[in-house]
Amino acid sequence: MKGSAMLSTAHTEVVKATLPLVGGAIGEITPVFYRRLFAAHPELERDLFNRGNQANGSQQKALAGSVAMYATLLVDPDAPGAEVVERIAHKHASLGVAPEQYPVVYEHLFAAIVEVLGADVVTADVAEAWTAVYWSLADTLIGRERELYEAAGTDPAHVWMPVRVVERVQQSPLTVAFGLTAVDGAELPDFAPGQYISVAVQLPDGARQIRQYSLSHVGDGDRWRISVRREGSVSSHLHEYVFEGDVLQVSHPFGDITLDSPAETPLLLISAGIGITPVLGMLYFMAAEQPGRPLTVVHCDRTRASHAHRAELADLVEQIPGATLHTWYDGLPDGYPLTEPDRHGRIDLSAIDFPADANVYICGPAPFMEEVVRQLGEAGVPRDRIWFEAFSPLEV
Repeated sequence: MKGSAMLSTAHTEVVKATLPLVGGAIGEITPVFYRRLFAAHPELERDLFNRGNQANGSQQKALAGSVAMYATLLVDPDAPGAEVVERIAHKHASLGVAPEQYPVVYEHLFAAIVEVLGADVVTADVAEAWTAVYWSLADTLIGRERELYEAAGTDPAHVWMPVRVVERVQQSPLTVAFGLTAVDGAELPDFAPGQYISVAVQLPDGARQIRQYSLSHVGDGDRWRISVRREGSVSSHLHEYVFEGDVLQVSHPFGDITLDSPAETPLLLISAGIGITPVLGMLYFMAAEQPGRPLTVVHCDRTRASHAHRAELADLVEQIPGATLHTWYDGLPDGYPLTEPDRHGRIDLSAIDFPADANVYICGPAPFMEEVVRQLGEAGVPRDRIWFEAFSPLEV
């Protein structure tokens, strides 16, 4: 990203001068923005935005972080965070976000900025500079989303497709795996290991809510699989109401966290809880296409009973020569007998060996991923070799 070249010199100077002010207030601005947006467009709250993330504030924090991050990149190209734009574009594509939605966001976001900061602060020069920031971000996202739609052979109006549930398997007390096929028997779109689909459901109160689920199996093109942990309204709905023979509306596959490094590069795959799902997709791919790749797999869970796909994970690692598996369980009673590769307690990367030049992929709850990144830093792994998949809105 060329950063300041994307803004005029005058705009860059204004953004530099006001970034601390706007960035410091953006946590106040975003709730006002959503209040205004949903008052004018209640269908967006009902049918597009994640109501759970709205309720707990994580969506607001994600928007605040992305706007402030992008403004920082425009005035300081060496600042971290450029990968977040790619992640947002994939998420938008999985929702069918269209270019005509960006002016709606602009209208209510900038009204919120003026409401919070005041017209005496948001002068004409300040408004013009931050408008340039917004449309630079919007144009970047629109262009990238167009590329993603074209690569998927679709467009925002046709990103959704019906699939039939052909298998439902209880993987743990809280996790169910759903096997999916096209309703017309055709092949499903290809996907890269680590990618996800969006699933849209009609809830009992009439709201259409959407969630993303990683594709946890790479096999023939006529079948997908998602694994769903029972938490939140959409996942609970799938657990309670969706069975073999039912039809779901899903998106084409998207997602930027995929195995795109050279096949000889060592890998360290680390997951916790339902974060195992993209890891499974990667392992199926490696067992079939890169069986000689150096690999270390780490998974953390509460107990062996709560560990979804436990036997499947062990079997996949067995299929990859030279791969090693390490598991930690932090919910077992003291003294509970365990044998390798199982361990008691929380993850401790200092207890295992892995290649110093490994690329690292992490998926799990945010506090878990933060702890893993900290331990990797202590082990000398540079940040540019670490990728992570976040199932909640990304705070940057």
